[in-house]
Amino acid sequence: MSTTPGPAVCSFAPVCRSDARVLILGSMPGEASLAAGEYYAHPRNAFWPIMGALFGAAPEQPYPVRLERLLDAGIALWDVIGRCRRSGSLDSAIAADSIEPNDFAGLFTACPRLSHVFFNGSAAETAFRRHVHLPHGEHRIRVQRLPSTSPAHAALNFSDKLAAWQAVRNATLTAAHAA
Repeated sequence: MSTTPGPAVCSFAPVCRSDARVLILGSMPGEASLAAGEYYAHPRNAFWPIMGALFGAAPEQPYPVRLERLLDAGIALWDVIGRCRRSGSLDSAIAADSIEPNDFAGLFTACPRLSHVFFNGSAAETAFRRHVHLPHGEHRIRVQRLPSTSPAHAALNFSDKLAAWQAVRNATLTAAHAA
């Protein structure tokens, strides 16, 4: 069995507007997402069904419509890792010494109203805590790990994941009232 890391892969640009109040972070797009050029494109990933239930961004809608629904709700999407070497789609296949984080200082400057960051699973949270340092003054941002929507994370069923992800909806409502 080879332990050679796979090819370099790069994440997408952030999906955000300057008025975003909530940021959802994955670790790095999987192969299906990279091939489609869309966040959470694997057909068994629960992300879009959850976003459909919470924000009307259902998987059967065209991708641009789904993104617009999230943006209208004050939600931004991105990944912690900007570039890495990985074989396959699993986070466990990322070569740890190859991780280059995305430019969060730039994102927090471009989106000054961000008040909540939600990690889509533990890999995103771990990568963020290891590789990203919040700019001075950004400690007002609340961070929370949510269960991964990946089909590889089968420990929770859909309804349990949806219940946990209700925290994103609550954050958008809280942030909207505080604005």
